[in-house]
Amino acid sequence: MSAYVPYLLAALIIVSVVVLSKFLLGWVLIREDQVGHIVKKFGSKDLPQGRIVALEGEAGYQARTLAPGLHFWYWPWMYRIDKRPILTIESGKIGMVLAKDGHLLPMDRILARKVSCDNFQDAEAFLRNGGQKGKQAAVLTAGMYRINLVLFDVFKSDLTNIPPDKVAIVTVMDGAPMPKGQMAAPIVEGHANFQDPDAFIQAGGHRGLQEQIIMAGQFNLNPWFVDVKLADLFEVPIGYVGVVVSFVGSDEKDISGESFTHGNIVPRGGKGVWSEPLYPGKHPLNMECLRIELVPTTNIVLNWANARSEAHKLDEKLSTITVRSRDGFTFNLDVSQIINIGATKAPWVISRVGSVRNLVNQVLEPLVGNYFRNSAQNYTVLDFLSARSDRQKEAREHISRAISEYDVQSVDSLIGDITPPPSLMEPLIARKIAEEQKKTYDAERLAQETRKTLEAEKALAEKQRELVNEEQNILIAQRKAQANIRQAEGDSTAMSTRANGEAEAIRRRGTAEAEILAIKGSNEATAIQAVGLARAEAARKGVEAMGEYYGLLQIFTALADKGVRLTPDVLVGGGGANATASEALVALLASQLAKKG
Repeated sequence: MSAYVPYLLAALIIVSVVVLSKFLLGWVLIREDQVGHIVKKFGSKDLPQGRIVALEGEAGYQARTLAPGLHFWYWPWMYRIDKRPILTIESGKIGMVLAKDGHLLPMDRILARKVSCDNFQDAEAFLRNGGQKGKQAAVLTAGMYRINLVLFDVFKSDLTNIPPDKVAIVTVMDGAPMPKGQMAAPIVEGHANFQDPDAFIQAGGHRGLQEQIIMAGQFNLNPWFVDVKLADLFEVPIGYVGVVVSFVGSDEKDISGESFTHGNIVPRGGKGVWSEPLYPGKHPLNMECLRIELVPTTNIVLNWANARSEAHKLDEKLSTITVRSRDGFTFNLDVSQIINIGATKAPWVISRVGSVRNLVNQVLEPLVGNYFRNSAQNYTVLDFLSARSDRQKEAREHISRAISEYDVQSVDSLIGDITPPPSLMEPLIARKIAEEQKKTYDAERLAQETRKTLEAEKALAEKQRELVNEEQNILIAQRKAQANIRQAEGDSTAMSTRANGEAEAIRRRGTAEAEILAIKGSNEATAIQAVGLARAEAARKGVEAMGEYYGLLQIFTALADKGVRLTPDVLVGGGGANATASEALVALLASQLAKKG
């Protein structure tokens, strides 16, 4: 235990020194994430009535605060330091500030004007520069702030986010009163889309609904200053234009001309009907201050017919027109009228009648109906039935002239079904049937006569065909006879030619054969002579060689050639037992020849 005594004494000394120094020097340490709020326990004077923070050293909470670091002369017996966390405004948020001390707001203001006070971090500057009590126009954006939270309350709110397909319609809570006769405040510049309320008010901005709209994006809008309502972009479909009727704007001079007395046509941005229409597409518009009348620029078909209406439904209240003819009959007409409104003329049409539906119901319906009722009195029912194209042409010309005064073009006027009274139609139909029957009978009679004529012509044609066939047969026979004569002549000529040819051939062949026989006989004679000579020469030589035996040999040879047998098969003699006569003869001849030799 005695070993720790020095350490305990040292610690006690250090604590004593710290406490003594704090008591004597009044030091205070504020960390980086803190704000020191000063409370003075007593002072030379009290706070003025209605004030909650002191500027002149009065007792109580002081306006100034302590920043992070070491501060002296804040003795514990005179001051208390409340250490509070610094204020953080997260991304996507804003801080709305409520001052609990300051000058009173003017009676006509809702928000306190902005003063130079380092974003409310310098409370003394706020109070000395005329800062006002209450809701502040200025806001705190994302970041960290060392704010006197005794003087200010801070409320967090989301940023205002406007999607790409939307616009924001703004109502301002503060500013000058709305101008007399206006439903929306005129546009003022220089306030960064209502993000700077002081600039808006100083520029003469008025409270209430604003003409100006805010486009897509994120904005630091003070909810105490503006109320924002999102609205869709206005779409003008293909085949239409949008005529703008503005309830706000400058009082521009009417540009429609003195002869146009049906309303004001003003330039874009003026109060009245804009001379320039909106073409197909999406448009950012303040629909709280405007009315857009869509006008078809394609042909519009309107039907005066019961239970038949086009898809646009502009003619849903139109019905079949009932007229009375010159001959006193009442009948119904179905009529179609085709019109066209040009894009550049659409503002004039809307200025005259207010809408396309009004044009149909208040202009075209009585105009077309009365024309046909008046026109029918000049014609009979049959005139409409039999000459409808003429009635259509007259209607087209009249209606076109009439509606051109309303800046509308008439494309065509068409008469559809005509429903005459039955009392007229029954005899008319009977007469028509009789006429048709008469036409049928006449047609049948004509057909019979035509058939008789056809049969006669057909019979005549048959006879003529037979006559032609006979004539053709005679002609063919004549040509065959001529052909036979020519063939006989040809055959005769051919035979004569052939006979002459054959005779000449025979003559030539006889001559040739004679020549051949002569040559052959000469050749055979020569050959025989040569053979005889050869034989004679051989005989001579044989005789010379054999003598008298040569003749005997020739005899035996001739007999042998003729197949004559001269000796028996077996000859008994001096030769061998089996020797033949020929052999004996040969042997004899051989011996004789040997002797000769």
